[in-house]
Amino acid sequence: MPVVASNKGTVMVVTFQTGLTEQGSPKLSQRSFPNVKSSAADQDVYDVAVALYGLQNYPLIGVRRDNRVDLTE
Repeated sequence: MPVVASNKGTVMVVTFQTGLTEQGSPKLSQRSFPNVKSSAADQDVYDVAVALYGLQNYPLIGVRRDNRVDLTE
């Protein structure tokens, strides 16, 4: 029986720097933003993250898009 994939949504995950450790390494944190439209363009997701973190005191380090899919028979 073939496997059927069904979209369960998209999550935008951003990584940002909250400071430095005692050793001087960057201290990183992540935040997830669920309910992103799966039809949203990658550039649009990235632009939203840049705009949001442009309003924050913490520098944006990275943006990840997680597309979640359920696989069933």
